[in-house]
Amino acid sequence: MSDYVLRCEMFAPVPVEEAFAVFQNPYNLAAITPPWLGFKVLRDDLTMRKGLEIDYTIRWMGIGMRWKTLITDYNPPYFFIDEQARGPYSMWRHKHTFESVAGGTKVSDEVVYRLPLGPLGDIAHWAMVDRQLRQIFGYRQKTLPGLIGGDRLGYRMSPVEIARATAGVPAWA
Repeated sequence: MSDYVLRCEMFAPVPVEEAFAVFQNPYNLAAITPPWLGFKVLRDDLTMRKGLEIDYTIRWMGIGMRWKTLITDYNPPYFFIDEQARGPYSMWRHKHTFESVAGGTKVSDEVVYRLPLGPLGDIAHWAMVDRQLRQIFGYRQKTLPGLIGGDRLGYRMSPVEIARATAGVPAWA
């Protein structure tokens, strides 16, 4: 059973507070998730904070499943961490970081995750999960400028990188 690390970054030509505001709104998850996942938040009274639990459903390969996320750390407007409390992964920890830089904000995502089923999970990662996560985060990068605002031509995106965590997981995870 392997741990994997997904990383991607974008530059948004807006102040850090504006970029953070879009990401901290749990209801924006549906707008930045590909339609084929059928993402739906199950409650309508959520306010971001440490300890918040977010229940939602997704459809993966036609199979409906519930996912519960727990916000384990929250330091606006600099970062927050969400962790899967229930869902398809053995582990999923996602750190969202926001850094004020010249002309805007650098938004960084780092996800440490593990699939269930040991070696079979590694095979599933190779066969489909890696590709699907790249598609999901790529879609997200394409749709975020419409939510965040500012000059659309000013956005820059890094490729979505996924690697086996051979040197261990990041200290925050």
